Amino acid sequence: MQHISRKKTFFPLNPAFRRYLKLYEREIRLPIAYEELRYYDSTIPVYDKDGNDTLWESVFYPDSMYGPLKAGLKRIYSILKAGGDQAAEEHLQVERIDYCTFGNSHPFRIRIVNTYNEVYDYFYIKTADASRIYGLELEHILSPYWMSYIIDGNTLVEEHIAGVPGDQFIAQYLQRPEFNPKRIAKEFVKFNERCFVRLLGDMRSYNFVFDITPDFDDVQFRIRAIDFDQQFYEGKRTLYMPQFFKENKIFVDLAIKHLNAEVVKQYQQEERSLIARRIKAHRHRIKDLRDVIMTDKVSFPEKITQLGVELAQYYDDPVFARCKTMGEIIERSLKRLLVKSLK
Repeated sequence: MQHISRKKTFFPLNPAFRRYLKLYEREIRLPIAYEELRYYDSTIPVYDKDGNDTLWESVFYPDSMYGPLKAGLKRIYSILKAGGDQAAEEHLQVERIDYCTFGNSHPFRIRIVNTYNEVYDYFYIKTADASRIYGLELEHILSPYWMSYIIDGNTLVEEHIAGVPGDQFIAQYLQRPEFNPKRIAKEFVKFNERCFVRLLGDMRSYNFVFDITPDFDDVQFRIRAIDFDQQFYEGKRTLYMPQFFKENKIFVDLAIKHLNAEVVKQYQQEERSLIARRIKAHRHRIKDLRDVIMTDKVSFPEKITQLGVELAQYYDDPVFARCKTMGEIIERSLKRLLVKSLK
């Protein structure tokens, strides 16, 4: 059984990281801070369509706060989605503000509705944590997906990542006859490899979503991470490999049933090759981020030592065991991809 730290330590953003984020237009002045949202005076639980408690609560504020609060939240949505263009704000409405006490980040979830067509969207406001923001930035650079997020001081704003949560996919979608289990197994293998290479931990089924796309002759699947709190924080190697979580066992069983060892190795190499190409395409941004991470404190010495030793044994590469920071470990992990791709 995997053991994740029950309460992950939050790490502040150091000045070098803030300069990096400002350089790449991630740090922007916002009209509402996370702490302001904590001044609600009542809540009611949020239930799903089947009447189950979602662990979210809708929050309500004093009348004197509602006007400025909703105006500020609409402005944040405009900054996040439209580069600050305010033209659409007059027909946007903040329909609901939810708060989650479960997990590390204690996020607020904002539901925005377009009054012209009743189409709604979500975004999240959280406390800015260096580990999570490193995770978002590495996802933006190394994965197939562009991430939309902004920070201001200790406030982090993230877009909503649409998809079917992995645990719901298992319960409600996995057995559909039109879904090809080989394609699901293939995507899980590639997702597993991507998480391991960039050291994103705690990818249990409820921390990622399935993006399901009907194609002309089959249904395609993509898996996207939605929780980045455990970016290179833990010391145990297997915590960065989704295959070792009991919540994901059914996907492992699919891979064992439908993919042989040679095919698994092929998919792993394909994913590593794609990551190497992204590193080359974004080499200047990667270098800037690397310079920040190398000396930043985003974990503890005992975890860094453990992870370095375990990766040195796994790869038969003693350089990992000599790493003194998580930045040095992730640099070594990515450098291995580049060296292999050049060969």
